[in-house]
Amino acid sequence: MKSLCIKTNNSCLINYLLNEFKNIDLKNICFTENEFKFYKNVIIHYSGNNEALFLSKVSSILSFLVIDELEEDLLKRLILQNYFYFDSKERNQILALCFDNMADDFSKLFDKKFHLLYDCFYHFLLENKSIVLNGFVNFRLKDYFSFLDDVVNEAVNHYVIEKEYLEFISLLKLYINSQDYGCDMVHIVFSNHESILLDKNKNLIVVQDDIFKAKYLSDITFSSNDYILNSLLTLLPKNIYVHLVDNYIDEFINTLQLVFEKRIHLCTDCNICNLYKKTKIPHTEHS
Repeated sequence: MKSLCIKTNNSCLINYLLNEFKNIDLKNICFTENEFKFYKNVIIHYSGNNEALFLSKVSSILSFLVIDELEEDLLKRLILQNYFYFDSKERNQILALCFDNMADDFSKLFDKKFHLLYDCFYHFLLENKSIVLNGFVNFRLKDYFSFLDDVVNEAVNHYVIEKEYLEFISLLKLYINSQDYGCDMVHIVFSNHESILLDKNKNLIVVQDDIFKAKYLSDITFSSNDYILNSLLTLLPKNIYVHLVDNYIDEFINTLQLVFEKRIHLCTDCNICNLYKKTKIPHTEHS
């Protein structure tokens, strides 16, 4: 007979374990709950002849317990420990990003962390008859904590980039709202992530691509659309007509909408749109 004792003072974990053992898909098991001086114990006895399967079932339950009941608190602890300089609201946003990022590739990442936990529990239970959950989680799950640490670092990088982006947008809005209009209108023809500028007479506007004269570019990248943005911030048109030749909105168009707000007018079916649906956007020589 194989017997195991799981020790914890967390009532929620006790209830989780009792419920899981009650519904375990394995015969010849009995379990009890006992309270001693320092811990509440869940004791499981297995009288069958497949000890490996028994340990596998228990290891799976313990792995799911960590993910279901403890993972959020562990992530919070890592965020506070490594990124204490963020305030509570920012830490909560980072925590939400952790779960969002894990949800993006849920099956793969869930399997990865589950097997990291399962291997630790299984090999420990092979050699030991009792396990103190709190101590085991804190000191024996090195690879799992490394996984969570990577998740937190990725979320923080995402958060910082997004925060810098919004600050960048805010600065640009502050600038354009403090200036007079430079012209009545311009047209942007946008297709396949590329764009050109036309004036009110639909003549090509030569875009300035001298980095040293581009005062309003972000420091993240210098794409052709960045120079379009810089030109718009120099021209400061009252109205910006964006002709979506492919009827597609990407991050650049979203940025324009955030920066210029009500000045932006989107169009997908007009003479200019139809013209460039038939011909490619020309490669222009920038000044």
